[in-house]
Amino acid sequence: MKYLIVNADDFGASRGINRAILELHELGVVTSASLMMRMPAAGDAVRLAKASPTLGVGLHVTLTDEDTVPSVDFDDAASCKAAIQAQIEAFSAQFDSLPTHLDTHQNIHRDPRLTPLFKDIARHYELPLREHSAVRYFSNFYGQWDGDFHPEQIGLETLLQMLETELRDESITELSCHPGYVGEDFVSPYHSERELELHTLSNPRLRELLRADAVKLISFRDVRAVTGQALRA
Repeated sequence: MKYLIVNADDFGASRGINRAILELHELGVVTSASLMMRMPAAGDAVRLAKASPTLGVGLHVTLTDEDTVPSVDFDDAASCKAAIQAQIEAFSAQFDSLPTHLDTHQNIHRDPRLTPLFKDIARHYELPLREHSAVRYFSNFYGQWDGDFHPEQIGLETLLQMLETELRDESITELSCHPGYVGEDFVSPYHSERELELHTLSNPRLRELLRADAVKLISFRDVRAVTGQALRA
């Protein structure tokens, strides 16, 4: 059996992004989303998630703006830890539960000043942390790098080929994605690419491939049952 988590980042960034994520979840494609508690549409995302209990919801820790400018001094470990903790507590207050997993906006957990903090927090709560758990993180479904638009990277044929190559027997893979409807309420360098991702992920050929290849779609809340053990960072 091959296991796949299709995780949509930026849940809560805008109503258009929220709507796209829920549409893909209802299609049976997106199984998980990472919620940005500090964004304007976070309340809308919480409402939608509560009405869709089969959607796994993790925390997309946000310590930068869309231009990658930090909102807290990364050299100040205490302040960073407090900011991360505050977002976990805000999530828990809304859902009365912990997030299913932790990841970060713009992958700031890769910063060597922050990695130990995130690993300690993930270990404390026994939560999977992106790139530090039994779940393989696959990030190549992304249509921009070095400031250039690469629509071919998020086209259907490329995605199908990547999945056929990357999914492995008896392994859990996380495919991250960033679908959304473009709107004036959210300005981001990753813009028109979101609607192209939505179009690709909505294509029935994707679901046909997953069925034909015996891929089981799960969310992070299923990981412990699949691995038979707690995930620790």
